[in-house]
Amino acid sequence: MAGNFTLIIPRIDAIKFEFILGIATGTYSLPANDWLNLFFRLILSLIVGAIIGLERQLRRKPAGLRTHMLVSFGSAIFVLIPLELGAAQHNFDAVSRVIQGVAAGIGFLGAGEILRESQPNGRSMPVRGLTSAAAIWVSAGLGVAAGCGLWQLGLIGAFLSWVILSIFKIFEPRK
Repeated sequence: MAGNFTLIIPRIDAIKFEFILGIATGTYSLPANDWLNLFFRLILSLIVGAIIGLERQLRRKPAGLRTHMLVSFGSAIFVLIPLELGAAQHNFDAVSRVIQGVAAGIGFLGAGEILRESQPNGRSMPVRGLTSAAAIWVSAGLGVAAGCGLWQLGLIGAFLSWVILSIFKIFEPRK
């Protein structure tokens, strides 16, 4: 007769799981030296940036996978700095100002993506790059969400952005 054995699987409560991810505390601040949480947020920012960037890369757009990953990653870093310094515990305005700065700064990066070409006869052609500029801006927003530990918002936002960029393309007129 075969012996009985018991498989011991540690139970992770939802509260413990949320605490590990840094979302159960009610604040966006990070405890000092919480490397696991910091790593998770930065990896999440790369993932959400990659979801948008991969779609742009497959469509051969100038701002592709690496650009969107870096925009999202950089946005997360800018948000994580005041969180790591503990500014959010004392004054949430510090994080709010960082988020506003990221949104405005990325707007300039997106503006560089928008091109308006003209023909030699002076007639202007349609504006190009608006969707790529908007995708860069969304990547920054998703990076901010990841940096704040809002992983559900980041993943849902990345999925919906992918839907908009991939599926809704069929509704645009062909060139």
